[in-house]
Amino acid sequence: MIRLGVVGYGYWGPNIVRNFADVPGCQLVAVSDMRPERLALVRGRYPTVRTYADPNELVADRRVDAVIVVTPVSTHYDLAMQALRAGKHVLVEKPLASTSEQAARLIDEAARRQLILSVDHTFVYTGAVRKIRELVTSNSLGDIYYYDSVRVNLGLFQHDVNVIWDLAVHDLAIMDHVLPSQPIAVSATGMSHVGNEPENIAYLTLFFQDRLIAHLHVNWLAPVKVRRTLIGGSSKMIVYDDLEPSEKIKVYDKGVTVNGNGNGNGNSRYRMLIDYRSGDMCAPQLDITEALNTEAKHFIKCVEGGQPTMTDGHAGLRVVRILEAATASIAARGRVIELDAVGCAV
Repeated sequence: MIRLGVVGYGYWGPNIVRNFADVPGCQLVAVSDMRPERLALVRGRYPTVRTYADPNELVADRRVDAVIVVTPVSTHYDLAMQALRAGKHVLVEKPLASTSEQAARLIDEAARRQLILSVDHTFVYTGAVRKIRELVTSNSLGDIYYYDSVRVNLGLFQHDVNVIWDLAVHDLAIMDHVLPSQPIAVSATGMSHVGNEPENIAYLTLFFQDRLIAHLHVNWLAPVKVRRTLIGGSSKMIVYDDLEPSEKIKVYDKGVTVNGNGNGNGNSRYRMLIDYRSGDMCAPQLDITEALNTEAKHFIKCVEGGQPTMTDGHAGLRVVRILEAATASIAARGRVIELDAVGCAV
């Protein structure tokens, strides 16, 4: 039985607690939050769970085998490192840390102590994203040409991070999980429209070694909520709309074919060389289990078996490195920031 403690019972914490409380092989034993009214909610719903106002006391609790950190980004590193040094397995809300240096230190500490370190890249555990990975790895789409995503809504404004660290992190985590290669450079632009707060709108372009290109649009100041991704391949294309109640993924047998038989000049030659293919559309059946439930079971299984999770510290580090590079690019008004083979800004 893995005994679990959760640090943070704010916006996301109740979802974490609810899902882990129902996982076989896991016992929720402690929750920490600095606000008395939040702890009162915990005691009302989970009367057998011990509550702490001080997260240090939760980490020091010898009954706790694993700690989940669900707090502001600026606190992730200190709390996760403290838990690792106390011999606890750790799951951290996204992003893993504020800097790639901090993320790398967490990875080293977990490896040295033979502990599981994971990051809550929740979308990786959705049935939709797992199906996309299956389609990409089976080469159903052919060569991947582009990844294009829009993730916008009105709020929730964050005060300690900008919109890319809040919203783009989701798409970067999905990309890291489903695409066959890592980006080699990033260019980003963004702007703040609310006082001295961090950027509330941003555009990221990621370049890869081959012809693959990715573009992300994130915005806290949109009149509608949009969660849509296009993935274009040489054989088929995917439309992924997370807000669809059903048919979240649609796979289109559409594209272009170069026939190589053109013998004219100018536009006539172009028309003869390019053929447009428009076939069927299918909507594959998806696992509709709540992503956090799937992630919770996966984390507990990995802790029991001593195996890394699908979203381990290395996945978290790759995403943080891209976020760092994008932040530097925004500050330089879109300057291209080169990345090394594993996504580190150079």
